[in-house]
Amino acid sequence: MLRGRPASWACRALVIGNLVALAACGTLLAWLTNRGLSAREQPSAVEELAARSFRRLATPRAERDKRNPVATSPQVLAAGRAHFADHCASCHANDGSGNTEIGRGLYPKAPDMRLAATQSLTDGELFSIIRNGIRLTGMPAWGSGTPEDDLGTWGLVHFIRHLPRISAEELTEMRQLNPRSPAEIEKEREIERFLAGEGSPVEGSGHKH
Repeated sequence: MLRGRPASWACRALVIGNLVALAACGTLLAWLTNRGLSAREQPSAVEELAARSFRRLATPRAERDKRNPVATSPQVLAAGRAHFADHCASCHANDGSGNTEIGRGLYPKAPDMRLAATQSLTDGELFSIIRNGIRLTGMPAWGSGTPEDDLGTWGLVHFIRHLPRISAEELTEMRQLNPRSPAEIEKEREIERFLAGEGSPVEGSGHKH
């Protein structure tokens, strides 16, 4: 009898554990059935905690503690600003707010990089996130991993640090560097031709015939 008791308790613990797991799965399934998996929803507090945890796990400890080997300078910030406008602003916005059509449509949403949740990350964490991306999010891996690309990424880290203090003049410059669709380019050309006295006003210019 005594010898069988430990095995009996182990079986009971296993059964209880399985029941708890099944109950948790059932609760999760019911929650998903009621809420769905729409990317339009705001992440719950649990999801935000999980996302922050995954973001931290995405960066190996050795990478996390790396210091930025690139010294900051106006030239480094200018290069980072141009790169950000061309490659990052479509999701993160020129000012890092994440307030773009793509950024708002992601799940989780693109973060406001001016706030502490991003600015409190180490330089190594920022570098690793840019270079390697984060699985199961909208953040891709950038660069080829060459030493030259890595130096550019470290410069981009400096620009991200600068986002809380970005000026109106810098934002104006970045708007000129943002990618444009063929339709936008053609519309600009039509406006230029009209201002030069060629052709008719472009559609939506406010002129009536």
